[in-house]
Amino acid sequence: MQTTKPWLSIVGIGEDGWSGLSKVAQQAVESADIIFGGARHLAFLPNSSAVRVAWQSQISQSIDELLIQYRGRSLVSVLASGDPMLYGVGALLTRRLDPSEYQVIPQVSAYSLACARLGWPIAETSLISLVNSPVETIMRYLFQGQRLVIYSKDGSTPESVTHLLVEHGYSHSQITVLERMGGPSERRQDGVASTWRSNDCADLNVIAVICLADPGVYPLSTVPGLPDDAFETDGQLTKREVRAATLARLAPLPGQTLWDVGAGTGTVGIEWMRFHSSCRCIAFEERPDRAERITANATRLGVPALQVVLGSAPSTFESAPLPDAIFVGGSVGTPGLLETCWDRLPSGGRLVANAVTVAGETALASWQATWGGELVRIAVSRAVPIGGVLGWKPLSPITQLAAIKS
Repeated sequence: MQTTKPWLSIVGIGEDGWSGLSKVAQQAVESADIIFGGARHLAFLPNSSAVRVAWQSQISQSIDELLIQYRGRSLVSVLASGDPMLYGVGALLTRRLDPSEYQVIPQVSAYSLACARLGWPIAETSLISLVNSPVETIMRYLFQGQRLVIYSKDGSTPESVTHLLVEHGYSHSQITVLERMGGPSERRQDGVASTWRSNDCADLNVIAVICLADPGVYPLSTVPGLPDDAFETDGQLTKREVRAATLARLAPLPGQTLWDVGAGTGTVGIEWMRFHSSCRCIAFEERPDRAERITANATRLGVPALQVVLGSAPSTFESAPLPDAIFVGGSVGTPGLLETCWDRLPSGGRLVANAVTVAGETALASWQATWGGELVRIAVSRAVPIGGVLGWKPLSPITQLAAIKS
């Protein structure tokens, strides 16, 4: 049971300002010695003796200042848009504090307001934030009938979103831009992606989209095993059938990080990140042309946050965040590489390595004899035309090592 009063109150506030706050929220702000918030939010407050501090352009600097100067020494209120824990400053603060130090008093989120305005079930609607992410992030979510609520960076975001939808075969998608929701200047604009021409959207806006695909456009599933031609490649890629089996062994989970070592085209890391929006991948690639291609593929397939590290493994491992799983698709035979990867994994971490050459297969068999794990031979044949009929053309067989660290 909490016995001391929290020194920090994280208060959600809407466009209806001070009058829209509950009594509990108003009391938390009124009792504060220091109030942090955006200039727009601070302007909503009545006059008081509290010191008001507007967020710096780099909000992380303001958070550091708040924690270093005022933690436990003053009563502090932080103002945030809507629900502070939904793409808000609340999560940045609470992950650095003990629960006894703070209270969160949420307001209705822009997500909830948008769904309420449109009559959309929240559980059947996907939320995407483009406040600090490239517009290509929405590519992972495009399929027929999908409902999206998108947090905009500024007034130019609706045009960027509609341009992307048209470019990728969703030109008939229905667009609604909701501006300054909950306040006296609330406005709604409706249209279709292909004919969207509005360039006067307020910076404070949310975009709602019903995705409607053009004829002949087929969505890409988030289930591993994308078609090989979904990727730009120089031929160095893990083929579709082997990739699906590889991802099954890597077993991605939300919030986890993959190291894709010798990433080539980046197929495995990209599909790892497409599994869930919170998955991360660091791709290690020594060739600059392939590193650029990985970045281009990741952006086009909706995971622009994939990080590429240029250089030879394992020397490039030192500064990288530790992984939950590692895939070695290239340079399997590099002396000490598999051992170094194994050392970097935590308990429960997964190592999967594929080899196509005799030398690579020998390296995997030698490692397995010492450290354990499973060896599997994957042989795939595809039907191709041969003399007017179909015949089987085998792909190069793959030897796969899969191990879980105890």
